Amino acid sequence: MASSTNSVRYGQVNREYAKRLATTAPEDDGPVWMVNLMKYREKADYGDGTESGKSGREADDEYTPLGPLKAIGAEIVFAADVETQLFGSGPKWDRIGIVKYPTRRSFIEMQSRADFREKHVHKDAGMEHTIVMGTQPMFSPPSPADAPDWADVAHPPTETDGYVVIMHVLRFNEGAVDTTMVSYQNAAGIAAVPHGVRIHGWFQVEGTIVGDGREWDQVRFNAFPSRAAFMAVATDPARLAAQKEFRQPAVADTYALILRPTINKLTGSTQR
Repeated sequence: MASSTNSVRYGQVNREYAKRLATTAPEDDGPVWMVNLMKYREKADYGDGTESGKSGREADDEYTPLGPLKAIGAEIVFAADVETQLFGSGPKWDRIGIVKYPTRRSFIEMQSRADFREKHVHKDAGMEHTIVMGTQPMFSPPSPADAPDWADVAHPPTETDGYVVIMHVLRFNEGAVDTTMVSYQNAAGIAAVPHGVRIHGWFQVEGTIVGDGREWDQVRFNAFPSRAAFMAVATDPARLAAQKEFRQPAVADTYALILRPTINKLTGSTQR
């Protein structure tokens, strides 16, 4: 659990992690990828009792701080709508976003900018719940040399079923990440590679700046050429057996989401 928190309407702010972001020495600082899980209010609530006529999503769209982000050298590297939530209790997430900041300190400094503060009222009005995690790219297994092109798999992308990204938010049981989880990855890879799986980014969580008090270890983004391709892997008997034998004992808590990206610069953004 976060050791020092304050609440805003859409979550708990971890002041301890905020202090770390603000005080990292320049020589130790560097890019941070802020992963956002977003659940919107049905109707925007500006707290003044008036009807704005906006949905929560529309209010958050109005919030999107493109100007402040550009001014500090940050950029949105991933945005996606949640098509299906496969696992995870609590909020049914609506949208996922990742912003790459040039430094940890720049994330904190943006919060005090006047142009950001003017926009933040729309986020407060539109957001029901959010989790915002500071992450760093981690080593991920490379695609095998004989991995098929997406045009050659059984379920290639089509106009009605384009590529999807599967997002896993993970907290592991102690000692499991390098043992049973690796066994699951190896077994699942055998089922997934022929269907065109690509790793778009695996990230280590260094802290959760806004959330519900839970801590997380990793966030993983794997791409499939189509939803049909993912479902072929998800229902593969060998993968299901590996999930029961290895993944379930390894994972203490998780969200798993099928995403339809609108912005996807993940692969290039992790080249530092």
